[in-house]
Amino acid sequence: MIQFNLRYFLLAALLFITEVLIALYVHDDFIRPYFGDFLVVVLIYCFVKSFLDIPVLKTAIFVLLFSFAVEASQYLNLVGILGLEHSRLAKTVLGNSFSWSDILSYIAGILVAIFIENAVRKRIPGIKKSQ
Repeated sequence: MIQFNLRYFLLAALLFITEVLIALYVHDDFIRPYFGDFLVVVLIYCFVKSFLDIPVLKTAIFVLLFSFAVEASQYLNLVGILGLEHSRLAKTVLGNSFSWSDILSYIAGILVAIFIENAVRKRIPGIKKSQ
């Protein structure tokens, strides 16, 4: 089950750098709020697959549920409850406002990750099919 995968790790690193650049330099009404949330679930998916050899669908469901939990913590104002409302890092990692559009962005991101996984696995011989 535990197995390092360099391909997923490099994808996760590239997505992390992309997310940081978006957070630092993009201040618009689409890329940062929607595409950033779309990409973050793909980033988490790739990070999990970097270290765990578990089926695509199980990984996708776990990542989606984790993302929903983070969004629920925003709804419940976890940052405020923990007294971290002045921490920029806490507000960046946990977020500070619930949004249904974030949920939709997470779902879209995970669906695209599943689609890409299945497309790649069909085209490249020797790669295990998703379960």
